[in-house]
Amino acid sequence: MQPKNESFVNPSEIRARFSKHMSDMYREEVPLYGDLLTLVEDINQEVLEKSPNTKAHLERTGELKRLSMERHGAIRVGTPSELSTIRRLFAVMGMEPVGYYDLTPAGVPVHSTAFRAVHEEDLQISPFRVFTSLLRLELIDNSETQQLAADTLAKRQIFTPRVLELIEQFELNGGLSQANAETFIDEALETFRWHTTATVTSDEYKKLHDQHRLIADVVAFKGPHINHLTPRTLDIDQVQTQMPARNITPKAVVEGPPRRNCPILLRQTSFKALQEKVAFSDQGSEAGSHTARFGEIEQRGAALTPKGRTLYDELLNASRSELKEFPNEENAQLYTEILEKHFSQFPDSHKEMHDQNLAYFRYFVTNKGYEALNNKTFPTNLKDLINAGYIEYEPLVYEDFLPVSAAGIFQSNLGDNAQTDYKISSNQTEFQNFLGAEVLNELALYANTQKRSIIKCGEALNLAQLKA
Repeated sequence: MQPKNESFVNPSEIRARFSKHMSDMYREEVPLYGDLLTLVEDINQEVLEKSPNTKAHLERTGELKRLSMERHGAIRVGTPSELSTIRRLFAVMGMEPVGYYDLTPAGVPVHSTAFRAVHEEDLQISPFRVFTSLLRLELIDNSETQQLAADTLAKRQIFTPRVLELIEQFELNGGLSQANAETFIDEALETFRWHTTATVTSDEYKKLHDQHRLIADVVAFKGPHINHLTPRTLDIDQVQTQMPARNITPKAVVEGPPRRNCPILLRQTSFKALQEKVAFSDQGSEAGSHTARFGEIEQRGAALTPKGRTLYDELLNASRSELKEFPNEENAQLYTEILEKHFSQFPDSHKEMHDQNLAYFRYFVTNKGYEALNNKTFPTNLKDLINAGYIEYEPLVYEDFLPVSAAGIFQSNLGDNAQTDYKISSNQTEFQNFLGAEVLNELALYANTQKRSIIKCGEALNLAQLKA
């Protein structure tokens, strides 16, 4: 939303500019990312040309305008202080923490949230998101390695002095001027930049890496380099099939639900993590190597209601139970078949999902509704208005993430041997204390967006109390 002082830059505009600058920076750091963008753009164009219904849906919801700029990034921070300050940094860009994700059940020693805009108008300006994970040092079972990680993290400062000043200025004044917004973007980018020089010796790196590859990634460098920047595709199966022809090696399995006529939630794939040269603190040149950054692609579908999520979770759990092992290259085809079998129980039309309250929707007054304004007495019930053709609906796009899918992406790029059985349970309260704020409930956000669209329809049809 617009800041109170009109001389300040809209936080959504800062977010849009930052997303563009980060994409340009990441393309320079990881050339394969540029190849991935080209592939996604080609497939999206093909889908839009071959499927007028898909194009009409995206135009209706406003998603077509934002499709090419859609990105989500991912970072991993090491300390509560870093997490708290990253929250304040993202607030300058109008991004709030949404959802709590505990990845320890999947053997990844982090818990996470996603920073993003929360109002539909702001999302249309820039849907940029950053999945942000905090390392759980208490899960390092070797006391010497745990102390090494804590001491190493305590020595670093991942934010520039100038960006800290600008964050404080934003908090004090409620916004940033054009000049300060540009400076903020330049300074904030430094936090996410890749550094080829590690902050630990080769032996220390090995100790961290042997404990868990992700721990080495978080602890051993100057900052939380962006480890992937994800474009949105309209056909992830096409991307998965065509990646090898572009000399891009995909992971074995597309995470999330199976292919459907009406996509739901989130499907993700990626190319394998790159092995990159690094110089450890006891080496004079880039003689070592580190593997962490990878390319990810996503396809987004309808946001599900609590009822829909319960059904989704049941079907996913049943699929995983039947497979009896972690999805990998050897069982990829079998897993796909199992998924499709179980998910045949999930209705695959927007009407069925709407009528069974499985997904959230945005409502629109139709041309017929507007044309009848002066000579019709409208029903006051939403269902009757829809049946009469005065209102129609489109599903709300899912803006968030799935814990099992996130863990699957992490594991495929950390190596299967990275899986560890952690006994400590999730701790959202502790995470929020470190964050310095409560995480927002994503389901409540979708419900509010749906409600606002119903109210807007009621206002357009002069129905003061439109009943859902």
